Amino acid sequence: MAPQTKIDRSFGALTPALSEWILEAVDAMGFVKTTPVQHAAIPMFMKNSDVVVEAVTGSGKTLAFLIPIVERLLRLDAPIKKHHVGAIIISPTRELATQIHTVLCSLLKFHAPSAAALEREDDDSDMEDADAPPKPTFPAGTLKVVPQLLLGGSITPAHDLSAFLKKQTNVLIGTPGRLLELLSSRHVHCSSSFDALVLDEADRLLDLGFKDDLQKILSRLPKQRRTGLFSASVSEAVDQLIRVGLRNPVRIAVKVKARAAKNGQIEDKRTPASLQMSYLAVPPSHKLPAIKQILESVQPQPQKTIFYLATCFAVDYFQHVLPEVLKGHTIVPLHGKHPDKVRRKNFTKFVDSVTPSILLTTDVAARGLDIPSVDLVLQLDPPSDPKTFIHRCGRAGRAGRKGLAVTFLTPGLEEDYVEFLRVRQTPVTPLTSPSITVTSEDIERITNAIRKVAQTDRAIYDKAQRGFVSWVRAYSKHTASSIFRVEDLDWTELGNAWGLLRLPRMPETKKWEGDKSLGVTMDFDTFAYKDKVREQQRQTELTEAAAQGGTGKKFIKENKIANAWTQQKEHKATKELRREKKVAKREHDRQAKMTDEERKKEEELNNMIAQMRKKVKQTEAAEEEDEFEGFDD
Repeated sequence: MAPQTKIDRSFGALTPALSEWILEAVDAMGFVKTTPVQHAAIPMFMKNSDVVVEAVTGSGKTLAFLIPIVERLLRLDAPIKKHHVGAIIISPTRELATQIHTVLCSLLKFHAPSAAALEREDDDSDMEDADAPPKPTFPAGTLKVVPQLLLGGSITPAHDLSAFLKKQTNVLIGTPGRLLELLSSRHVHCSSSFDALVLDEADRLLDLGFKDDLQKILSRLPKQRRTGLFSASVSEAVDQLIRVGLRNPVRIAVKVKARAAKNGQIEDKRTPASLQMSYLAVPPSHKLPAIKQILESVQPQPQKTIFYLATCFAVDYFQHVLPEVLKGHTIVPLHGKHPDKVRRKNFTKFVDSVTPSILLTTDVAARGLDIPSVDLVLQLDPPSDPKTFIHRCGRAGRAGRKGLAVTFLTPGLEEDYVEFLRVRQTPVTPLTSPSITVTSEDIERITNAIRKVAQTDRAIYDKAQRGFVSWVRAYSKHTASSIFRVEDLDWTELGNAWGLLRLPRMPETKKWEGDKSLGVTMDFDTFAYKDKVREQQRQTELTEAAAQGGTGKKFIKENKIANAWTQQKEHKATKELRREKKVAKREHDRQAKMTDEERKKEEELNNMIAQMRKKVKQTEAAEEEDEFEGFDD
């Protein structure tokens, strides 16, 4: 048997050869050798090949597309024209887009012309220092890469366009909606100079409903381009996108081999070998005590933990009660309904934390984010979409670092989820180390601690009710509906697990005959809000209701429903008006670009369409008349 040839996985061994400054940059970043996905994808993407890359989470996909894009743009025959785009990177979330932009800027600091352009961007808002050394200048026509981050939120499309024109951006990184808005401007060009498009976390882009935006973006780009599609999993929907947007792509699949526990055979895994994925089957009221034990028992103690919940409302509630349960850990909430400023602030707070911290989040933090040094991932419930399971767990065990991911299941039918995952090449094993033992005293202590916090402010009680209802709705929509059945839920057990003061009214519990007070005795009429303005409003509503001879509860409920309906109607009307204005503006911009000959042709076409519609209406009217005559007969 011939000896196997050892593969040189250094960045310097890649062909085509990388630029010297790129090799210096990756060395400074601490990357000694390429990962398998980088070793396979970088050469292909640098050559004239479209690529579809399916690789386990945490395998280095970001550098696998950033390095080829930069190399390609800096090897063009001529600089990219002013107000023209050379490359676009599309991401499903703002956090992931921000991370890609940060990595790219770190890379470009080693390329002098690009670094100088980035420094000028940073200095735009600062006053010039008279004593500062002069900035380096480069001859006209020097090739450089100037990225721009497009996120939306508090930054307006007009501000994005202004920055694009001022900084002469040539690489756009952002979410589909804001990218499409910028590309729709007549001042932004994607024609002769455009070189490469990357779709990062492509399946997530489609899951989040960006299909229409993606198709519109693709329609604005030249067909003669390089396209890279990167994802941890490639679905049927992604295959459709591949057929539309890529030309004879090279498929690269990087998977981990693992020995199956049952039969000892080698199987493919979709997660890194350094990540231990385990599950713990315990009743709902045991979950938080078990989490507390895991955080205290795992050695070394986890410094960064990500705690996944099913819904945004659940995060809003648990952010108030977990500090009392998990003392010694900083709780940092993050979900998709937070304002953009809050999301960035909380994300940075968690990344930069130097004390034990827990990111309390939803699936908004499940994809692509490379949060350094995450030791532990906890899932209070499995995600509604099984594909997300891999991405949640993959926040730990990245780049060869050891990580632990624990998912909690309820004993019984939910344990079938283990086999469900195994079939999908995502094996999980029972958690044996650390050993977890939950006593009735542990359960009572934590439930009482949560209720004590909830009783301090009616606002927390409201969040608990809303969070629980949203969790039930999410549970009922689970993809594996034969395993996760609302009919099998133990409402008393769940109510105590959440530390509820009483179960909320919901259709799911309408026929349930158990104790909806959960054994808690409280006078809810005197249960006040800490916020004095909000409490004053509640008291006013109670007084008005009492004056009408009611208890106040029905009046308040109906009043809230009426107000909510009115606000919803006004909001819908405002959105419709904005949409009409946007469509009108786009149409105006489109017509402004047209020549007289194009306008004449469009007018002729519109006249033809109008005539056709008129004929169709006349035909329909004649057929309707015949039907009535037949009926009379």
